[in-house]
Amino acid sequence: MKKLFEGGSGRPDDKKQGMPEVSPGSKLANPNYTRDKMYKKGISLMADEKMDEAASAFEAAIQIDPGHVDSLLKLGYARFHMGDFSGAMESYNKVHEIDVTNSEAWNLKGLIFYRQKNYEKALECVEKSIEINPTDGMSWYNKACYHSLLNNIPESIESLKRSIEIDVKNAKKAVRDRDFENAKADDGYRRIVEVVVLESVRQGYHKVGQIVWTTMLGKAEVEDAARKLLEKGLLIRADKNMGLTKIEEYEIAPELAAKIGVEKKGLFGTKKINPLLLQHLKEISEAVQAVKSSIEKGDVNEVLSKMDVFIDPHKIGAQMIEHFFEEHRDIRFFRIRLADKGYEYLQSNKQKMLELFDHIESQTTKKIRNETARSS
Repeated sequence: MKKLFEGGSGRPDDKKQGMPEVSPGSKLANPNYTRDKMYKKGISLMADEKMDEAASAFEAAIQIDPGHVDSLLKLGYARFHMGDFSGAMESYNKVHEIDVTNSEAWNLKGLIFYRQKNYEKALECVEKSIEINPTDGMSWYNKACYHSLLNNIPESIESLKRSIEIDVKNAKKAVRDRDFENAKADDGYRRIVEVVVLESVRQGYHKVGQIVWTTMLGKAEVEDAARKLLEKGLLIRADKNMGLTKIEEYEIAPELAAKIGVEKKGLFGTKKINPLLLQHLKEISEAVQAVKSSIEKGDVNEVLSKMDVFIDPHKIGAQMIEHFFEEHRDIRFFRIRLADKGYEYLQSNKQKMLELFDHIESQTTKKIRNETARSS
């Protein structure tokens, strides 16, 4: 959500008296204008992989506002990629001096220990990250990596499964990740390979060669996974004649396709048929209505309960991460503060909370309309 800034006195005769009009994004309207300018400059430099210059920009932002958490996090990230691990850790420690519940900083601390091959310490950090934010798919993924490197295979597979439940893209990432070499012989890991093959077919890649190319799996792995998926009734095989040659192609079984949606590639690109997307968006919309009603009533326990729906991956937490990542983070922040400070915090931040959920509601409505129009 955009932050609203107050500028000027708001009197209709201000212009007549020669007072300058203040635009919302100007330096006069925004007391953090210079800090934010340096922060955005740092982000731009990071995108160009100019880490030294980016770090200087973030340091300038922090000099203006020593408590700016986003600048501290990005400074740590820039230092990490410059190989300055002690400098990166110093930045993350400062974040935790401000807010010990910052899960991102805990996850990033874990990466420092990972680079130093101290996997036990890396695991401790990422577990704190997950304790604070159990719906962070990347933290679960990193936890799976650290367990694998420590040869804790059952724990690694379980963590990887949780990561994939939150974001299926992590399955594709895992099959190419050398950190899972210790886990590859495990049945659970082989089932993850099946997930990757199934997702590739769902996206419209029907031939073994296409699946190999898109997943970077070996041909034997793809064929073995496809055979198991056929046995489970999740895929069906259709042999197509190409002259004198028969080519094997795979399709999602109709019953499964109706549940998860498929992508079909045609002359004009990819058309996605996804009945689950509309369902997920409608669930988000319903949850928004419920939490807004609770906020209006001022019942702290009810608001906490309704907010949990947006965070819990077994409810709509995963959908929120996919469609409303920034807003998901804001809800977690409000929930932590509300649980800590109670009714007074709810009253003083009531309008901000309602604005956040109004924004989610309007964006959800727009997405539903767009998806309905595109599918028709």
